[in-house]
Amino acid sequence: MKAEEVLSIIDRHQDQGDGLISVLEEIQSKYSYLPPEALKLVAERTGRSPVDVYGVATFYKSFSLKPRGKHLCSVCMGTACHVRGASAVAQEFTRQLGVKPGETTPDREFSLETVNCLGACALGPVAVVDGHYFSNVRSSRVKQIITDTRAGLDDAERRADLRDFILNVSCSRCNRSLMDPDHPIDGSPSIRVTAAFERTHGWLRLSALYGSFTVESEYPIRTDVLVDFFCPHCHTELQGASHCPLCSAPMVSMIVRAGGIVQICSRRGCRGHILDLNGSGF
Repeated sequence: MKAEEVLSIIDRHQDQGDGLISVLEEIQSKYSYLPPEALKLVAERTGRSPVDVYGVATFYKSFSLKPRGKHLCSVCMGTACHVRGASAVAQEFTRQLGVKPGETTPDREFSLETVNCLGACALGPVAVVDGHYFSNVRSSRVKQIITDTRAGLDDAERRADLRDFILNVSCSRCNRSLMDPDHPIDGSPSIRVTAAFERTHGWLRLSALYGSFTVESEYPIRTDVLVDFFCPHCHTELQGASHCPLCSAPMVSMIVRAGGIVQICSRRGCRGHILDLNGSGF
């Protein structure tokens, strides 16, 4: 770790008005984890206490205090995935990579982890590699996933793998579609809502590709800010019935027109999300 590189990251985000999470995300992206020396520099440069910085680094599951490999493989072990054979999938990843969950291969190429939920229970067993979602995974498919990862999972491959993850959603009150074909994101119609935060409101569009966190908004939204989502047609607030499993913020709920609901975290920068299709086709 080079102190000047970390300080440059901190100063750039402070100049842009970004929050602590954005700083830590870029540091982890550069070093594959959060070195203790980097956390100390963040605390000193931002005027935060080391306890606060460490608390954020350990609270969000996307951060790691241990070096990770170039590629991160996550296997969901939640109840829905477990009963569909997730244990066998995790065991096959272990066999193919030669490491157990929580470990990294000696060449620092792959890290393997198991998680409690990836928010796509109806499509389990689910595995995520470098942010690319794989649904209905079987042990026989694991070797190919690893091979494709080594070769590179580009956007075209990702869209092919996630063709069943394109969501068509509507407002839970007026039932009007929230889809905007005139403003595509990730190659598909975006989800259009009205966003309100810090005495500001304007349009916000989300990617309809489940597993993508691409967001476009009329006004910049700082990381960590809680955002209220409203239907652009009837102006009803799109409130969920639960709280985010990652950060405990309120969830935003939308109806999946094929049947079921999708919920996303209302905190900018958090990647908490839940998909419940109620057993319907998708």
